[in-house]
Amino acid sequence: MSDIERIPKGNDVCLIDADSLLYYEMGKSTFEEAIYGLDERISSMLNACNTSYYAGFLTKGRCFRYEVDTEYKAKRKNSKNKRPIIFPALMEHLRRRWGFTYMPELEADDLVSYYSHNTERKTIICSPDKDVLYQCVGMHFNYRTTEFIHTSPEEALKFLWKQVLMGDSTDGITGIEGVGDKISSHWLKNKVKEFEPFALRKYVEKYGMTEGIFKFTQTFRLVYLLTTDADIEREIRPKKVPELVILDNNSVDPEEW
Repeated sequence: MSDIERIPKGNDVCLIDADSLLYYEMGKSTFEEAIYGLDERISSMLNACNTSYYAGFLTKGRCFRYEVDTEYKAKRKNSKNKRPIIFPALMEHLRRRWGFTYMPELEADDLVSYYSHNTERKTIICSPDKDVLYQCVGMHFNYRTTEFIHTSPEEALKFLWKQVLMGDSTDGITGIEGVGDKISSHWLKNKVKEFEPFALRKYVEKYGMTEGIFKFTQTFRLVYLLTTDADIEREIRPKKVPELVILDNNSVDPEEW
């Protein structure tokens, strides 16, 4: 995409986690229908957020979490619901028509999280993914339900440590055996600070010192969305996240694509 426009400060920018967009449309009966659905969803999203400015992110490749745990998302990999043959073409359409980007070492979640924390511009995070909705601080647009929500720093912190304690079965992350939403919520109910030492203590109580520290560290690395340059340095060194490029939908002629 040529003539990329920078956005002046003060205008809202949609940071779009595109992974779910692809899954919503990949079941369409024809490629043309799927392309039309993608374009309509993105246009509707920008209209709902009252902006033409955006940056979109994809997950492509094996991110660092597969090195942290070989069972990460293993259930999805073995699922009978394989990606249809048009999936790569839909991803390429998002790259060529809309300028969406990716980093093989990171997931779209991480890119949305990182850029939302490292830009002076006012952003709206667009995703239906619970990890993004509740772990990223700021204004969100859930493009599945078309609802706006705001996640506070306190809410984001508590959600993160709930995930550390209970894991995430959707992604094959086990957490502490026997600990689910009810128990983790009860444990964290009156906690305002010191989530980390509390969670570590629970792991050590369950698994012993050596295994407990290992499992605690592993689970944290799997559920935590990267936010800072220090996070990036820790997980994908020597790679760095490139500068955020913000696009203006009004400057692109759809007929060019």
